Amino acid sequence: MIVGVGIDVVDVERFGATLERTPRLGERLFTEGERGLPLNSRAARFAAKEALAKALGAPVGLQWHDAEVVRGADRRPAFRLRGTVEAAVAELGITSIHVSLSHDAGIASAVVVAEREEQR
Repeated sequence: MIVGVGIDVVDVERFGATLERTPRLGERLFTEGERGLPLNSRAARFAAKEALAKALGAPVGLQWHDAEVVRGADRRPAFRLRGTVEAAVAELGITSIHVSLSHDAGIASAVVVAEREEQR
């Protein structure tokens, strides 16, 4: 059963300008593993984190570092969750999170679908 769906779109150039203007912002938004990625990839990961928060109902207190976008064994994007985000997912009974990333023509986007197994 779908618990929530989130989508987010980021203007890559504007996002890059914001990161340049506020150098510590990158440290607040991204894990060490995410920080070295190209700007398009970081923008898509930011969109994914925003989309995840929306899929969870935007609970207060989520920490950016508690949702890291990684590549799964199948090379598809996936989340590595911890702390505040992991707790929100557990509270909602979510058992599966799907994420899709894209970046093209100066736009980065992400869609997140959160599911839990149906109660019988």
